[in-house]
Amino acid sequence: MADGPPTTAVIGTPPQPSWNQLSAQQKATLAPLAGSWDQLEHIRRKKWLGIAERYPSMSPDEQRRLQERMREWAALTPDQRARARDSYKDFNQLPAAQKQTVKQKWEAYNGLSETERQRIRESGKSSRLLTPTTDTPAPTPAESQKP
Repeated sequence: MADGPPTTAVIGTPPQPSWNQLSAQQKATLAPLAGSWDQLEHIRRKKWLGIAERYPSMSPDEQRRLQERMREWAALTPDQRARARDSYKDFNQLPAAQKQTVKQKWEAYNGLSETERQRIRESGKSSRLLTPTTDTPAPTPAESQKP
């Protein structure tokens, strides 16, 4: 057994309130999640409750964007949510320069028409946003043998 401090996976997150136990303000803020709230893991509920606590201090534009993203998130299947979390983790592990490249590609993609975005999704190119790109060609066999 490891001697280090326990991780959150070992400790776990204490039970979080059910939907019926939320305040009126929390329910209003978290309304897009109402249908799935009681099925969420405690750690996920805790995260959303933290967001709901910060919500009143957000600008109207930030609140609108949060509500929009929450509705999109609530519409995802559990498998789609897991893939989104994995993509987010992968993105956060990229070097800063590559993160910037991915952000630029994402902005360009969002600037396309819906028809063009659909064509790209169907071609499979959109799934390669996080694939590392090499700016320098691989060394030739002769170059790789140099000291």
